[in-house]
Amino acid sequence: MSGDYKIEAREVVAKVKELRASILTVGPGQCVPWHHHSEVTDTVFCIEGPMQVETRTPDEARILAPGDTTVITPGQPHRVSGVDGGRCKFLIIQGVGNYDFIPEADARAALKALDSK
Repeated sequence: MSGDYKIEAREVVAKVKELRASILTVGPGQCVPWHHHSEVTDTVFCIEGPMQVETRTPDEARILAPGDTTVITPGQPHRVSGVDGGRCKFLIIQGVGNYDFIPEADARAALKALDSK
């Protein structure tokens, strides 16, 4: 499953079975919406910013300036945007493992379904 969301630009730098590297540009007012990955770790390197990486569990907002990096572990819900709705550009390396993009709304619905059984 891949993310079905609109951003300014997406350039795949490299892609093999269990590793991907892309450069994403998030335009003003856009974001990579809340989601998580089952297996891959996201390593984010800010090229143009500032940018914000928000996470849940723990709830945190990491502000990255150009040259800063952060790591998001498998299973951790996160979203990415420019600070104050601004534009940002970043390199994202995703691996090692099978890539998936699980929107948080879907994840919550799945958990709720499991709880009701």
